[in-house]
Amino acid sequence: MTAPSRLRIGPVRRFTRNLVCPVDLLGRPLLLKYTREPSEARAEIRGHSQLASHYRVPTLHARVRVPGGYLLAYERLPGDTDSGLLLDLLNTDEPTHTLHAYMDQLTTTYREIILATAWSTNPAHVVRKLYWDRAAPGGRLDAYYAGADFAVADGLIDVPIARLDTYTLKINGRRHHLNWTATIRWLRSHFSAPEPVWAALTQGDPTDVNLAHPLAWFDHDTAGMNSILGEFANFLWYASALGGWLVPRYNPGAFADHPATFAHVPANTPEIRRADVDHTTSTIHIDYVPHLSAPRQAAVSAYWNQLARPVAGRLWPGADLANLLRPYLAMRIIGVYNLADLVPEDRLVLLARLTEAMSPAFDPTTYFLFLESPCPAR
Repeated sequence: MTAPSRLRIGPVRRFTRNLVCPVDLLGRPLLLKYTREPSEARAEIRGHSQLASHYRVPTLHARVRVPGGYLLAYERLPGDTDSGLLLDLLNTDEPTHTLHAYMDQLTTTYREIILATAWSTNPAHVVRKLYWDRAAPGGRLDAYYAGADFAVADGLIDVPIARLDTYTLKINGRRHHLNWTATIRWLRSHFSAPEPVWAALTQGDPTDVNLAHPLAWFDHDTAGMNSILGEFANFLWYASALGGWLVPRYNPGAFADHPATFAHVPANTPEIRRADVDHTTSTIHIDYVPHLSAPRQAAVSAYWNQLARPVAGRLWPGADLANLLRPYLAMRIIGVYNLADLVPEDRLVLLARLTEAMSPAFDPTTYFLFLESPCPAR
């Protein structure tokens, strides 16, 4: 009889620039995370420590400096193929009782902790990675778009993005205008202003792959005092656009252990019905239908009604939540993926979504929940 193995190593997975690997060491299930950037590793360790007193997070057993970065050894929470994440509760045809119960627990936990830890502070004191750093000189907006010009949608609408302001955009029958250059300039200005922001202790990047089932929080390099509005925009945009559509399309390796995701991508992919330009009237016509699966609609609805609206009512009574969310949403739309790198159809939809978010008529209730069909009958 052979002795049981003292060490078992599972498959290595890549998430952005980090590598993770399940390991069983002396019967103890661990998750090893290799982070290349020492600064990110230090932020993760610090964020984990801050969250641990308020949220359920996996135990951090060890941290080791290794060539090129850090190796962090976490407690490995239960999970298997297509199980263990909020993502798996969304990868169904209809919302389940388990999903509804999960969203009740998630929103209750967030609501209590956000309101207990909220404070109005200078933006220098909040986690800056996902918003302020991306808008700063040399940040992601510069890396993606400084000096760049590209077509609105190659082969469909070949108007250069820099000239978009000279056209009227008729999106699903409604007239809009978008000045791309001015939008970038506005975002840089907004996230360089010193005005106080409401912040609270959160994980900062609440995606459906960073939220475990049963409820726990993974990935802590953006954890700490985060902009509450940034937290809201992040979850709402990820749940309604990135998680079910764009991330599976452009980073499929992240879902190697959750292959059911791919079967549901069609249910979350927008449908373009018209895309053309009339140069005689300087009008761009875009008709599209935003699709969102029933489980994702249920999750977004619960988050909006049970968390975003009640918290906003306490912290910004009487304020227009659409205006408050707009800069954070715009940054998520153009600051995650470089629009120029996307296929023309995806770029076109994102530009349409950006245009709608920048419109004075922007209404998060219909924008995220699709309570009415925005596409005219044809």
